[in-house]
Amino acid sequence: MNHSMFERPVYIQRRQQLRSTLTNGLVLLLGNEDSSMNYKDNCYPFRQDSTFLYYTGIDQPGLAVIFDLDENKEILFGEDASIDDIIWTGPQPLIQELAESVGIAASGNGAKLASLLAAARKAQRPIHILPPYRPENKIKLAGLLDSTLAQLEQFISEPLIRSVIAQREIKEEREIAEMDKACSISADMHLAAIQHARPGMKEYELAAEVEAIALANYGRLSYPVILTVNGQTLHNHYHGNTIQEGNMVLVDAGAENSMHYAGDLTRTFPVGKQFTSRQRDIYNVVLNSLDHAVSLLRPGIQYLEVHTQACIKLVEGLTAVGLMKGEAAAAVAAGAHTMFFQCGLGHMIGLDVHDMEDLGEPLVGYDDQLKKSKEFGWKSLRLGKTLKAGFALTVEPGVYIIPELIDRWKAEQKHAAFINYELLNEYRNFGGIRIEDNYVITSDGSQKLGKSLPKTLNEIEALRKG
Repeated sequence: MNHSMFERPVYIQRRQQLRSTLTNGLVLLLGNEDSSMNYKDNCYPFRQDSTFLYYTGIDQPGLAVIFDLDENKEILFGEDASIDDIIWTGPQPLIQELAESVGIAASGNGAKLASLLAAARKAQRPIHILPPYRPENKIKLAGLLDSTLAQLEQFISEPLIRSVIAQREIKEEREIAEMDKACSISADMHLAAIQHARPGMKEYELAAEVEAIALANYGRLSYPVILTVNGQTLHNHYHGNTIQEGNMVLVDAGAENSMHYAGDLTRTFPVGKQFTSRQRDIYNVVLNSLDHAVSLLRPGIQYLEVHTQACIKLVEGLTAVGLMKGEAAAAVAAGAHTMFFQCGLGHMIGLDVHDMEDLGEPLVGYDDQLKKSKEFGWKSLRLGKTLKAGFALTVEPGVYIIPELIDRWKAEQKHAAFINYELLNEYRNFGGIRIEDNYVITSDGSQKLGKSLPKTLNEIEALRKG
């Protein structure tokens, strides 16, 4: 039986709330299948679809649920285990038992689901689905809806997407408690990296320490670990380098706890016992930007504004170091800061590390009042919209020195009024620094998720000397 669940009434209430926001037709939510890795029976670790999990709590493959908005009915669909299945997996609850465990009265098998959908199409009843992101679910949906893959588009329901986002983006107290646990496990993962790193180690030896903590807490990674001496490469999953004195290690890692809530933290630390003076300077620039951004978090402020202010703070710091010049707000308005900070300040977090990203950034991270920028750097901000109490998000400023970007911009003297190319050239092999924590927006500000994890220079160096 599935143990990673909240109490039954939680799911009943969530489904009632969703149904109350929609008018007519059928809502079809598909759970995920087992997905083959390199041959049929060798599957990737199973991960349930987060929206399916949110409304049913059932964490096993091959299920679907229908909410009939006109007849006020809920039905869970799946196949009961055969004796052949039981030999491999052990005894499994019947689909009807699973349904009852989460307050769904009716159940059926795949054939019943197909005939119910065929009847609905024949009667020209609306069928609402969310955008499918897994190939096997796209194929399954095309079969169930008698459509080509391209034609699935017509069933994707914006009202359903909007309703799910409006509900899932406001975290319940019980969800915040789970995210707190996930962030605390994540903090321990980072502590392990900071404490175990020694010159001469391979990155993969350190990555093993990080992942072990997630597994030892009955969790898993919420995304593949980034652990690299090349912190200037934003999504770097290569772990083959030897870490040396003078390098910094950037670790971006998070745990997904047993209830499937995610943490997403980043720390950057020296391989030796302390940072070099250059590394110290830039580290403090990033930390000051983070602290400033966090001080602005509250309901009613646009996250785009928090991002902008964090960028201005970064530029002020980089100007003090001599890498930038001119007026900070003007530099940010011109986009000159994107030489150093090419991505966004943060994103929503919850059951997904980029929460609800499968439902589309235009509605998850933005809204009708605010459209996403297409400009370099700004276009990578995943969350821009006005914050509300109950939002959970990451704050993750950084400075990334990318030699290829320096050469390209320098050749055309881009933003030369704001960038000191001469000094910047001396930083070509600097790498990158990111510091990231997770927050939930409260009625009057914000609260950091998870246990305390050192982030000041002195705290990090104290751990390295220990």
